[in-house]
Amino acid sequence: MTILVTGGAGFIGSNFVLDWLGKSDEPVINLDKLTYAGNMENLVTLQDNPLHQFVRGDIGDALLVSELMALHRPRAVINFAAESHVDRSIHGPGEFIQTNIMGTFHLLESAREFWLASSGLEQANFRFLHVSTDEVYGTLEALEPAFTETNRYQPNSPYSASKASSDHLVRAYHHTYGMPVLTTNCSNNYGPFQFPEKLVPLVIHNALAGKPLPIYGDGLQVRDWLYVSDHCEAICRVLEAGRLGETYNIGGWNEKTNIDVVIQLCAILDELKPRADGSAYKDLISFVTDRPGHDRRYAIDASKIGNELGWKPAETFETGIRKTVQWYLDNQAWVSHITDGSYRNWVEMHYS
Repeated sequence: MTILVTGGAGFIGSNFVLDWLGKSDEPVINLDKLTYAGNMENLVTLQDNPLHQFVRGDIGDALLVSELMALHRPRAVINFAAESHVDRSIHGPGEFIQTNIMGTFHLLESAREFWLASSGLEQANFRFLHVSTDEVYGTLEALEPAFTETNRYQPNSPYSASKASSDHLVRAYHHTYGMPVLTTNCSNNYGPFQFPEKLVPLVIHNALAGKPLPIYGDGLQVRDWLYVSDHCEAICRVLEAGRLGETYNIGGWNEKTNIDVVIQLCAILDELKPRADGSAYKDLISFVTDRPGHDRRYAIDASKIGNELGWKPAETFETGIRKTVQWYLDNQAWVSHITDGSYRNWVEMHYS
């Protein structure tokens, strides 16, 4: 028994692979293109693990994917591979169309070919699990109920539009071809190994360097925050017992404004790593021009996965964010390696 994980050197994908091999002896074939967000340092603890085989490649490379499936006969494909940063999609949407839409299409075709060529229990037990985002649902007003799986898709950025398209493709392959697919839509993840363009690691990194902490607009945008290990556990549960063709929303039941998240991060850093001059980290907060089309609020109603599959997050925001800060403090070498060169140019362009 083997699983094929795509995008397994990225933030969520690498956490999934590490968590999976921490509790299972089922091998993982890890396919990742190693774009800017894919980092082999995330997987350094697995370098001598015979259960982990890394393959550098693109999900859009149909020949490579088909060869991997024919060779390893995976019982499941878990698709994390995606371009995922809204800001980058605004400046360069083409990569998002190519990876998130065309890449998913080619991956589905390779999986369908493998599934159809299988037989018996191998065919019956095969699963294609597609990992997506709550951003496909658009934005919510302050008093509107949280997103459920029946919400209409209303994506507002090139990123979310590309993910919405990939979700529709996955759904279509189930209804047209009978492929055994599952889709998950998650809220904002945070935790170890997150690339420091996202809010939580960016704030920690800038704070420790004494740099401004950039907050878009008024900072009152609301997001539901999900600790990455909780997300990984939910995906395992959906893979194990999810109903074929169904979508499961995965959220942390933690709605927070961006400014509240930054203030809480600053308070934890004040406690764990006080500034040399005794000043508070929150003094570094700097409000910058809001990004175009910035969605005001996302919120996930995770009742379905709780009621059907018995999953709920193990971490509160308070416990998860403290673990996250401590991880970044303990892994400054990882941070310094990932934040040199082109990344600094990106932050300068975007937040100056």
